[in-house]
Amino acid sequence: MTKKLTTLFALAVASVTAIATAHAAEVQGDAQAGAKKTAMCTGCHGIPGYQATFPEVYKVPMIAGQNAKYLAAALDAYRKGDRRHPTMRGIAASLSDQDIADLAAYYEQLGKSQTGNTELPAKPRIEPKPQVAALLQKAACVSCHGDNFSKPIDPAYPKIAGQHADYLFVALKSYKAEPNAVFGRANPVMGGIAKQFSNAELKALANYVGSLDGELRTVPEPRFR
Repeated sequence: MTKKLTTLFALAVASVTAIATAHAAEVQGDAQAGAKKTAMCTGCHGIPGYQATFPEVYKVPMIAGQNAKYLAAALDAYRKGDRRHPTMRGIAASLSDQDIADLAAYYEQLGKSQTGNTELPAKPRIEPKPQVAALLQKAACVSCHGDNFSKPIDPAYPKIAGQHADYLFVALKSYKAEPNAVFGRANPVMGGIAKQFSNAELKALANYVGSLDGELRTVPEPRFR
């Protein structure tokens, strides 16, 4: 990492941790309450293989098993406009702080109910090719997402191992996007990292991380099973 990225990374860790801790102390999520609030979520995130079509075709992310703090932070970012996907912004705008906390708690425990007590290895079973290893080192991905990309240094950061590769690619490109009303994500650390790479390099990173064992799942609602 360059000195600039190292500074940004350190500031971001402190900032995200402080915000997430304050939010957690303020609003406690109730998974049982969250189970009753998923109507706007299941139409995309509860259907295996479901694809979004904006800004391109890609599988919507798996969110069952994701860290509750990260899910809450992501929804809040859509609500504030730091993430500018129009559908997610519209949904997040309708949610209260309590709704967000409840949904985040529900989806975190939903994934755990699917994976049981199975522990992922400390290091990925699949070794990256040398070119990809160099990209991972340059991006310092493990500094936030953990050595196996499924145990972030703070639960306000996402698990990414095994996430749909096409979604990861779109997400990474969104950090490079110039600000506009309907696309892009405002995040100084991820923006600084993603802008170092070509789209081909970002795709290589996404394909590798997406190939790994992970804890994320798409869990259909009973009526979809």
